Amino acid sequence: MPIVVLSLLIQIALVIHIVKTGRNKTWIWLVMILPVAGAVAYVVLELLPDFAGTRSGRKTLRTVQDLVNPDRDLKSAAQDYEIAKTTENAQRLAQELLLKEQYTEAALLYKNCLKGLHEFDPLFMYGLAQAEFGLGNFSAVKELLDQLIAKNPDYKNPDAHLLYARVLESLDDTQAALHEFEVLDSYYPGAEASYHFAKLLQKLGQTERALKVFEAILAKAKTSGSYYNEIHGKWIKLTALELRR
Repeated sequence: MPIVVLSLLIQIALVIHIVKTGRNKTWIWLVMILPVAGAVAYVVLELLPDFAGTRSGRKTLRTVQDLVNPDRDLKSAAQDYEIAKTTENAQRLAQELLLKEQYTEAALLYKNCLKGLHEFDPLFMYGLAQAEFGLGNFSAVKELLDQLIAKNPDYKNPDAHLLYARVLESLDDTQAALHEFEVLDSYYPGAEASYHFAKLLQKLGQTERALKVFEAILAKAKTSGSYYNEIHGKWIKLTALELRR
């Protein structure tokens, strides 16, 4: 398609959008008189702010930012930590390191945080347990989580509970893991725990029961809103693959 024709089509589309959305009519003149500059200005000043204000828009912009500068948040956290080595900045940096699967560095930061007043801080203990799990130090993870609950009996964290169930399975304590997954399946706010529960049932040869858990995951996804399906998409997709096998 010739560039002139494409430019004209874009102008027409933008003018229609301006009229339909009740934008300032001055934009029509700018888009028509200055085809390129006017169109770019309209998109940047009028469309992008609206787009960024929606959940899908924010997700798209975040995806683009991650493609352009995938280490943006990690670099920012590292810079803040270099400026001020506070426990808050250490926690933020350690979390970014976990997301990048840089478990050794994350573990070191969490260990440095677990001193003095924060010696048994559940947030840091859980963070360290995540790092140790990533490193495959399963016995250390179980010990950490057991100590976390002993020192913080009122601490409630579904993700920490899920990590505990997964480490029990990794340590081949199958029956204990099965019990924890059963509990998680009844209250965990998402599909991940149920997915791991079903996979363990499969491994134990309890195929029919596993199938019911997988089906329950998809049934909940169908009756839940788009936000639920968006944030738990990974586990919903994996479940759908299991049911297609």
